[in-house]
Parts: sequence; C-alpha cells; structure tokens
Amino acid sequence: MKEILKGHIIHAPALGELNITENGYMVLEDGVIAGIYDQLPAEHGDGVLHDYGDKLILQSFADMHLHAPQYPMLGMGMDLPLLDWLSTYTFPTEARFADPVYAREIYARLARELITNGTTRVCMFSSLHTDATLVLMEELEKAGVTGYVGKVNMDRNGAEGILQETTAESVAETERWLAACHFKDLKPILTPRFTPSCTNELMAELGKLKEKYGLYVQSHLSESHAEIAWVRELHPDCERYWETYDKYGLWDDHTVMAHCVHSDAVERRAMAEHNVLAVHCGDSNINISSGVCPVRQLLNEGVWVALGSDIAGGAQLPMYRVITTTIRASKVRQIMDNWQTPFLTVPEGYYLGTTAGHKYFGAGDGFSTGDALHAIVVDDSTFPTPARPLTVNERFERAIYLMEQRNIAAVWSAGRCVVQQ
Repeated sequence: MKEILKGHIIHAPALGELNITENGYMVLEDGVIAGIYDQLPAEHGDGVLHDYGDKLILQSFADMHLHAPQYPMLGMGMDLPLLDWLSTYTFPTEARFADPVYAREIYARLARELITNGTTRVCMFSSLHTDATLVLMEELEKAGVTGYVGKVNMDRNGAEGILQETTAESVAETERWLAACHFKDLKPILTPRFTPSCTNELMAELGKLKEKYGLYVQSHLSESHAEIAWVRELHPDCERYWETYDKYGLWDDHTVMAHCVHSDAVERRAMAEHNVLAVHCGDSNINISSGVCPVRQLLNEGVWVALGSDIAGGAQLPMYRVITTTIRASKVRQIMDNWQTPFLTVPEGYYLGTTAGHKYFGAGDGFSTGDALHAIVVDDSTFPTPARPLTVNERFERAIYLMEQRNIAAVWSAGRCVVQQ
C-alpha cells in the first residue's frame, strides 16, 4: 500500500544536523519510507494522501531507559539519594506487580501515555515478575509501542521476602519468560538490575543465557559515587564498575548502560570500543542528586549516547521534556566546567532523543529510506502568538520546548498510524 504524508518534514540525520523539507511529501510503501520530496513525483500520485497542512512532521521519540513498574510512583521520593530512594519507595512499589491484574491496570495506562506522547520505541525494565512482564509486553504491543523489554534479575540486596529471587528462581523464571516471548515488535533483553542486585553466580548464568539465545543486555553503570563504592566492595578484583559486567560476558556490542555519570576515561573508552550504548537520564540524575553527566565529553570520545526518561527517578515521561531537560543539564555542565564545555543545542538534543535511540533498533539516519516510519505530527497552532512570522526552524525549536500531549495530532509507529486526533 502506498501512502503519502504532506507537511513540514523535519529530521536529524546526524548530531547537530537538521534536515527540513517545507511543505514536503514523504512517500511510504507498505509503511516503509520510499523517499522525501519537495514536489510529489508523478509516479507516486496514486498514493493515499495524509495532508497535515501546516503541521510539523517530526521523528518520534525513543526512550532508551525507563522502569515500567515505577510509573505509579512518579514524583515521589525526590528528596532522597539513590540507594535510600530504592529501599524506601522503589522496591515496595515494584513488589505490587506480583499481581498480574494490578499490572494490567497500570501497564495499559503507561502504554497509552507513552504512545500518545510520541514515544514509539523503548528499552524498558519491567519488575522481576515473569507474568507481569508478559502483561507489560502485551499492553505495549496493543498500544503500538515497539522495542525491548526486560524481566529484572535480582537475587540479593533487594527486599527479601518482598522483592528478591533466589538464584535458581531468577534463572528459571528468565527461561520461562523467554519461552513465552512471541511478540511481533517487542523483543526480550536480559536485565540484571545492577551489579549489587546480582550475585556472581547469577551474573554467570545470565552470561550463559546471553550466549544461548543471542540476547542484548541492559543495566546501570556509574550512576552515583555511593553506588560505585559499593560495587568496588562487592568486586574487589575489578578496578572499575564496567568490568563487573565484562567478566561474565555481559559487556558487548549493543549492551545498554544507563547513566554513566561518573565513568572515567578508561570506562568511557571501554564503552566506545565495544559499541555500548550510554543512556543519559538528565532529569533523574538531578532529581536523585547523582551528578551531571558530561555528555559532550562522551560524544567527543566516540561513545554512543541516547536519552532515557528513567521514570521514576526521572519525573518526566514525555521525551520532549526529557530533551529540554537534557539541554538544560548540559548548560549546567558548561558552568561546572568553567565554560569550557559547549552545551547541547536543540538539534543535538533532538538527535539524541530520536535518531540516536532509533539506530539501536537498526534504523538509519533520521527519516532514512528503507526504514519503517516512526513519526509524530505536531500542531503548534495553540502556542502563544509570536510577535512576527516564524521560520519552520524556529517553529521546530518552539515545538521541542512547548509541545504537550494535546499538540501531537498523529503518531506513526513501525509504519502504521496508531494515534490520530
């Protein structure tokens, strides 16, 4: 089926680069981008036209790190440091997901909020509960959200009797979950919560599962000084945090590591050399007082960086808000670095919240020919009336800062229109 989207088409093929086709046409063949044109070629004139008029057609967002069972506790415990926040709020909240009925109620709402805010791809943590994780994947698929979801593994330092597995249970339940993952656009990803939550025995078993099933891995890395010190106590044979994953075969191409706030030069080099994705979660890092990640330095050193909401450490689920928080955090970092580090521009923030994440799933650069369409249509007509006519570039910048859920007129995911207001 041939479809045509008409509007102001804006995408980021590279960091800091913005490609704008005003009043352009995007041609889809069975949901796959066939081309973007200033004028519609005659051979494509028979397609179904989606005329979005003066609206902006942007890339959809990719949230590369968030905790689904923490959705009910958004905005709670923001005055606590990371480890206290986990024990006081997070673990008791996640324990509720032993009940699949409760999980269905919460995850249906989460999936709907994600897609209507323009997030079409995720790399997501569930809880340690197998049945709830399958419910989560079902609800995401119903809503049109695609990507990777992981059943959390944790056999120590949780809430014993409330939110903790034995090593044998963790391995067996992971196998049961993997056997039940038969989803079209959602894939499993191994998810050791973080090194302090997993014994050496469990990490070794997860390494075996990774090899057996050819899976990717997601976890946390160097988020706070207290966490790093704890990891050093647990693994005195490892000089740095990243080695606690590497020694069990869990540090590899497409491994996802959230935060990386305090990764030193050696750890950053290990990320770059192994094509590990560092997920920057600026809102969470500030809320939990972990620090301000040197994103520009990571990028300059060749580290693959994308963005995550990290709910509920992050209190903002919409990725357009995550992008603007990322830009603000980079300006704070510039001040901390005595004005020696350039802050992230709006096109750079947009790239990190879109293309950089989409590439994890095999997408090309921006709206790339041959990719299934992941896009949002933004109606900025309700924004405050400007003092003069704006360029499309200026409207784009305003949209990143001012858009709300009500401004997203349509969402396309994996080549399908899944939201139409």
